Amino acid sequence: MINYLTKAAENFCIHQIREEHLVSDGISKKRTLIAYIDIQGQTSFRVYLASDENMMRKICEIYLMEDNADEQTLIDMVLETANMIIGSAKVIASEESDVHFTIETPNFETFDIFSLDVDASKIITIGDNEMMIAIKER
Repeated sequence: MINYLTKAAENFCIHQIREEHLVSDGISKKRTLIAYIDIQGQTSFRVYLASDENMMRKICEIYLMEDNADEQTLIDMVLETANMIIGSAKVIASEESDVHFTIETPNFETFDIFSLDVDASKIITIGDNEMMIAIKER
């Protein structure tokens, strides 16, 4: 499942942010805005999207043309970004492997260092900015 999520996050970087990115294993050590979406298929998972503030500001500039987003706007954008990436992963999984799942509504967890227990995680780096996708079987 992490492979579908990673591919969706990479597609987001390529087609939306339009900047070079690197993917690595690990957990971000930065303070991040953390959102999650529960997905239900043969197995249930909680999928986390964690993004440092500067990455979310970059995404706000792209989508909202807002260069000074307040904290509530950053929270709304991390929720929407999680929805876009995980929704894209749903399509990728269905098309590539006939894997089907439903996604629930995104929820905001916190704005802090990521310290949640997960089974797998990938960090997507663009310049000095980071976004992390992580998954935990439920």
